[in-house]
Amino acid sequence: MEFNDVKEAVLIVGAGPSGLTLAIDLARRGVRARVVERGADLFPGSRGKGLNPRTQEVFDDLGVIDAVRRAGGPYPLVLGWEGGTRLGTHDMIERGRPTPGAPYADMWMVPQWRTARLLYARLQELGGSVEFGTELTGLTQNADGVEARLSRADGSAATVRAAYLVAADGGRSTVRRALGIPMTGETVDPSPMLVADVRLADDRLDDDRLDRGHWHAWPKAKGGAVALCPLAGTDQFQLFARYEDADVDAAPDTSAEAVRQLIAERTHLAASDVLEVSWASDFRARAAMAERFAEGRVFLVGDAAHIHSPAGGQGLNTSVQDAYNLGWKLGQVLRHGADPALLDTYEEERLPVAAGVLGISTRIHRAHRAGDEEGERRGPEVRQLGLSYRGGRLAVDRRPAPEDVATEGVASEGAVRGGAAPEGAADGYGCPRAGDRAPDAPCARPDGEPFRLFDAFRGPHFTLLALGDFELPPVRADFVRTYRIGGPTPDLLDPDGHIRAGYGERGLFLVRPDGYIGFAADEEAGLGDYLAGLGG
Repeated sequence: MEFNDVKEAVLIVGAGPSGLTLAIDLARRGVRARVVERGADLFPGSRGKGLNPRTQEVFDDLGVIDAVRRAGGPYPLVLGWEGGTRLGTHDMIERGRPTPGAPYADMWMVPQWRTARLLYARLQELGGSVEFGTELTGLTQNADGVEARLSRADGSAATVRAAYLVAADGGRSTVRRALGIPMTGETVDPSPMLVADVRLADDRLDDDRLDRGHWHAWPKAKGGAVALCPLAGTDQFQLFARYEDADVDAAPDTSAEAVRQLIAERTHLAASDVLEVSWASDFRARAAMAERFAEGRVFLVGDAAHIHSPAGGQGLNTSVQDAYNLGWKLGQVLRHGADPALLDTYEEERLPVAAGVLGISTRIHRAHRAGDEEGERRGPEVRQLGLSYRGGRLAVDRRPAPEDVATEGVASEGAVRGGAAPEGAADGYGCPRAGDRAPDAPCARPDGEPFRLFDAFRGPHFTLLALGDFELPPVRADFVRTYRIGGPTPDLLDPDGHIRAGYGERGLFLVRPDGYIGFAADEEAGLGDYLAGLGG
């Protein structure tokens, strides 16, 4: 098989949040990507409704955060019920607050179907599209590329050649199975579960109506716990139900009539109060991960690589960040001539993260099932701001490690990976280490115009921050933007000290396109070699 006539740079299989995120990132880099989706349209349900602060930062960079914030809202308190009697409220989320370094503090609720629509609209703005009703039926690859066989809904077929293929086709990934990559894991909860999107009548008496200011839960309902969560930005509720006494091998009835009957049996609502059931699906809570995230020129992202319990809202967020990690690396190889070995770091960085996040979602799910309100609370770890790639081959820190801060100690708050840093982590220098997330900071341009470091980072480039009076050699790489803070000719001013508070008084920080610090040093030596490895 010859691949000299490769027609696509990247073939993306699947148009869920991870596939669309990757397509957007590649489009803004000028990398040609073809997206195919076996469904006739985008996913219709609310399933992954929570966007954590780190994903909101990703969406800020990709140009969709304003639309996302307009479309959603904060998570409400949980209001417990027993029949038609209110039991009181509790908060399952440990609330954060915006800081200069982390402007997005809490989970933001947006139904998954709307997130997908917003991402697709952004892709179309960038000139991209999705081929719906198109399914991958087989693939082969060699050292030069991938050949994929596609089948369309109209019965036609096509063969597509691409330099790389990315599987974003979900937990039952056709691509992963074609490659023979096994999934290993465990059943988190043997009980069948159902999730559905419903519209309810709002004309009940005030004392037993379901207001949209609470997440309503019947934890002791006969037959299994049930909850109705108002979906921000819509007139719908998301129904979640567990079947405690059901045959574990039997699939719940997802018909509209069965959903209405379930609500009537387990709550004080009548079946007639359920005006519409727009989507319903059954599932079993599992935690599983692919043995590897790459095979030659094929990569797995999102649910194709890892499957989570919905507890904690980690699945969609981790999936988006998989794509965000892979996108810039594909861009460096395809647009800037970086060594393809750079792509090996995708699995090196993301597989440990996925393993850690699986543990978090499993713990939260089991605590919820046990009725442990404290254990089920979503703490700092679900925000994923403390995630770090310290110790990886792309994390080069030429400053001496501070003697008074041990790596294991740093990982104690908000960490989802060994050696991870807590939110807003600072070492003995008062600044993050290479591999850590690069914090935001309000600052100003020389003319006094307000600016933020996230404004500097936004886009497909690397960002070099030079704090102090450095005599920098010319940076030849065309994918790097340099900002001097301090010295006789600064590019940015720090009138309120937020940059110094986040990064220290002096240092060089090369921030990757995905917002993590790749290179950190007290002097210029070594920067050129690091950039050369990225194609510069």
